[in-house]
Amino acid sequence: MSKFTSEMVDDYANKLLIGLSKEENEMVLKEFDVIDHNMELITKIPHIEEVEPMTHTLDDFSFELRDDVASDSPSIEELLQNCDNYEDREVVVPKVVGGEE
Repeated sequence: MSKFTSEMVDDYANKLLIGLSKEENEMVLKEFDVIDHNMELITKIPHIEEVEPMTHTLDDFSFELRDDVASDSPSIEELLQNCDNYEDREVVVPKVVGGEE
């Protein structure tokens, strides 16, 4: 398994447009070292290649899907009856960003 370098981390961060500081780069490298170490431990488990991958965390998981039945949507006027405050066809809500008007 190839080891990550600080140049690789910087390159990936730049591609994701999340530029990292030197401290953040070092933190990511340390986290990748932990992941690499754990992956190496997993590969050392005897007969690990014989284990069948799980398809779901609950082996006895079962579900039944309901029929997909199309229905008419309620009218806007009906929906607005549930609102305390509206103007025309828009719900009026308190301003939460940018101070008071």
